[in-house]
Amino acid sequence: MDVVRTNIEKIGGTVELKSEAGKGSTFHIKIPLTLAIVSVLLVEANGERFAVPQINVLELVRTAADSEHQVEMISNALVLRLRDKLLPLVTLGDVLQLPECAKEEDDEEFGACEDEQYIVVCRVGGSDFGVIVDRIFDTEEIVVKPVSELLKNIDVFSGNTILGDGSVIMILDPNGLARLCGDNDGASKAHEEEMLRRRANSEQLVSFLLFKAGEGAPKAVPLELVSRLEEVDVNTIEMSGESRVIQYRGDLMRLTTLHDMDVPEKGTCEVVVFSYDNKTVGLVVEHILDIVEAPLQVKLGSVDDAYLGSMVISGKTTDVVDVGYLLRGMISDAALNDLRDQNASDECHVMLVEDSIFFRKLTVPFLTSLGYRVSAYPSAPEALEVIVQGKIPFDIIVTDIEMPEMDGFQFAERVRSLRHFDHVPIIAFTSTINEQFITRSKSVGMNDFILKTNREALVQSMSHRMMEQQEVA
Repeated sequence: MDVVRTNIEKIGGTVELKSEAGKGSTFHIKIPLTLAIVSVLLVEANGERFAVPQINVLELVRTAADSEHQVEMISNALVLRLRDKLLPLVTLGDVLQLPECAKEEDDEEFGACEDEQYIVVCRVGGSDFGVIVDRIFDTEEIVVKPVSELLKNIDVFSGNTILGDGSVIMILDPNGLARLCGDNDGASKAHEEEMLRRRANSEQLVSFLLFKAGEGAPKAVPLELVSRLEEVDVNTIEMSGESRVIQYRGDLMRLTTLHDMDVPEKGTCEVVVFSYDNKTVGLVVEHILDIVEAPLQVKLGSVDDAYLGSMVISGKTTDVVDVGYLLRGMISDAALNDLRDQNASDECHVMLVEDSIFFRKLTVPFLTSLGYRVSAYPSAPEALEVIVQGKIPFDIIVTDIEMPEMDGFQFAERVRSLRHFDHVPIIAFTSTINEQFITRSKSVGMNDFILKTNREALVQSMSHRMMEQQEVA
């Protein structure tokens, strides 16, 4: 035990021993949080291998001359146009100031060519960015060891590990890499230019994930609501009560299906993962068809609660899935009661400004079930006209940021210029959060900034603002 204690103390841990005569001994071993087993993606830059925590990895993108994805230079910043969004990029070799290395003869084995690049798309908080690497290997379960004292001041590293072949590699800290992207003014300007371009486009295009699930027409969900795509071994599916669940990233994820779809009895199944309210739910599908952009024009309504209706996508009639239906039951009755108790007033009237029908379908019923009166508007100009007319009093305003015609910042500025609305709380409810957005939100008089995937945080913020209003009154 002396050897065990010595080695654990070397890594900053402790060992406690309690003995009781005739009963036995109890050992309590504590190790630092930095020492853990995690899943990582192994990548290579300039001949050196590194590990990226898989929990921060959204997807992998290959760019080349024959690829649909291209790296662009806008306002002196590298960006990737990915599904109509501009993604700021950092080159791992340049960030770490790695020396150039000669290409190996087996590069062709990995498909490498002169103009080919691989991009690891990561998410930290509400911000997405891409890391350009030379090669992508496989995922591995590794033991994280604390970073050396000599490297603690380098914030792009969070630790190191020893691989099975004996080589020592560094583990990248996505937070440190994200800060490098945040310092990139050119990427911010490029994002602003992209928002202006979208506003100039009068026809609203939406990115859809198309898939096959059961009989009948193809199915579609808006890509902005999709968190990940996974392939699941059906042998890992368990039952919790009447629900199918799998162990997923240290938690349990409930699996659901559409009415005419069954989970296969053996092999693997494809799962579309949605993350909302700090929880995840997986929709089992037969197979993924494509990702396409199409005008948001729902032609036919649906009597089935699982669908918003039908529309034509890529020349085919497609059923659009109501993600709100899939997310039902994710919040327990006890949690809902707690949120209802946070409603400062049953008479609280909320103005929701949201151009996406999908997020309106997620947000309006949720807030209504908690006792709020909600009036939703699909555009900022329409909402502003209602405010100017002054016929409907609102206690709080919840607005999206990235909208055509007039964005949330411009909308907030106009509202704050009106005498009777200089005190009404304005909360940004958006899918994009970065330092630039937060700074600008404060400058236009917004009171809070909440991610769309966290409705509980929205309710807590609304309750807090309303209580402040009541104290002032």
